[in-house]
Amino acid sequence: QVQLVESGGGLVQAGGSLRLSCAASGRTFSSYVMGWFRQTPGKEREFVAAVNWNGGNTYYADSVKGRFTISRDNAKNTVYLQMNSLKPEDTAVYYCARKVIGGNYYNTEGYDYWGQGTQVTVSS
Repeated sequence: QVQLVESGGGLVQAGGSLRLSCAASGRTFSSYVMGWFRQTPGKEREFVAAVNWNGGNTYYADSVKGRFTISRDNAKNTVYLQMNSLKPEDTAVYYCARKVIGGNYYNTEGYDYWGQGTQVTVSS
């Protein structure tokens, strides 16, 4: 059983920064691609970023490229999302997830384990 626990959300002004963390249980963390998604009320959960097993390859939604950075520390079983130049439209609940081997990077069907989410609110 894998557990993912996000932290680091909060309220920030537009232009500010936040760093989200996702701590994972289990001994196979380093074997999997990890991703971040976000969701606002009434909308589907959308892809934000993903990182491969050793951090060497990263993938981003166009809406966050150049502002967000995903990284991981396999020694700590943790994946991070550094969010800079935040905009009000970044307001959402952010979820981390573990990608299924062979699964699609960019949609929720490609991921099997999810955290409970952390709220990010960006005020204008």
